[in-house]
Amino acid sequence: MADKANKGLADVVAASTALSDIDGRNGRLFYRGYDIHDLAGRTTMEEIAHLLQRGALPNRDQLAAYQADLVSGRELGPLVETNITEIALSHGPMEALRTFVSLASANDPDKSDNSAEANLRKAARLTAQQAILVARYHAARTGTDIPAPDPGQGIAANFLLQVTGRRPDPRAAEILDTCLVLHADHTMNASTFAARVCAATLSDMHSAVVAALGTLKGPLHGGANEQVMRTLESLDKDGVARAVREKLAAGEKIMGFGHRVYKTEDPRATHLRKMSRELAESSGNDIYYRMSQEMEEVVLAEKNLYPNVDFYAATVYHYLGIPTDLFTPVFSISRMAGWTAHVIEQHADNRLIRPDSEYIGAKDQRWVAIDER
Repeated sequence: MADKANKGLADVVAASTALSDIDGRNGRLFYRGYDIHDLAGRTTMEEIAHLLQRGALPNRDQLAAYQADLVSGRELGPLVETNITEIALSHGPMEALRTFVSLASANDPDKSDNSAEANLRKAARLTAQQAILVARYHAARTGTDIPAPDPGQGIAANFLLQVTGRRPDPRAAEILDTCLVLHADHTMNASTFAARVCAATLSDMHSAVVAALGTLKGPLHGGANEQVMRTLESLDKDGVARAVREKLAAGEKIMGFGHRVYKTEDPRATHLRKMSRELAESSGNDIYYRMSQEMEEVVLAEKNLYPNVDFYAATVYHYLGIPTDLFTPVFSISRMAGWTAHVIEQHADNRLIRPDSEYIGAKDQRWVAIDER
């Protein structure tokens, strides 16, 4: 008989990984041994993707080579190009992205190859294409033209260019780049676990990413940042504290607070709070930032819960001009680096992931004929 189940697999070690680590008690996050506080604001998304997928922070030549791989991998396949408008007009953002990645596999030259070399090539293409897919989705559903990506700019700057239709302020691009760095990987979160379970069957990288996207779609995982913004928009700016206390008293969950692993402040939230304040001040309209501060103070006082990565990410994305329903897709742009790195790691040292379960149903049942039931 199996041991008593841990609900939600809490505290169960599901895999060994060299990609990221969390010290929940002290609120620390590491990518391949590098503290996130050492990386945020100093490295680009491209450098972090290289670190996760290829094992080390790149030197200048390695970074140039990786950036060249990303530029050449941006082109979407004909199956995606043919169907992008129809899908955009009939699907929500995460549903569309799940479908786009599935379609993209059909035109990937390495789609049936799980070798280490093929996986590295697919990882770069998927990382390059995800931001393009989100921007193309938004353009298709709004009927607007999309600027071509600037080959001299990185993922963050090009995404803002294509979504807003204008060349971003350099500091805005730097802030989004830092957001992407902060979201790139986070140990065995739900979507990463889904990707590894799929990869462990020796399925291909695109299939594993589709599993991850379907998992990220859920409001208890990637959808939380969007819900934070919806909550802020629904509140009277002069009645935040009262409204939050009423919600808490009624047993309602305030999205963006608390974390399964961190027992203190999420280290990513530390950076996002500062960037939210900076953007709010530069925008000339700091209402949502001030509302967020007030909400944070009330939740901490009433429930002793700290903000997680989703809370201040919401206002950062809002101030950057990103539509609210694209917040979770933006999460997927950065997390693509982590998902693909985990697939590479799983394939390199694989064992089928097959946990046990605790049966809690009826026992000793006996069949009777249908007319006697």
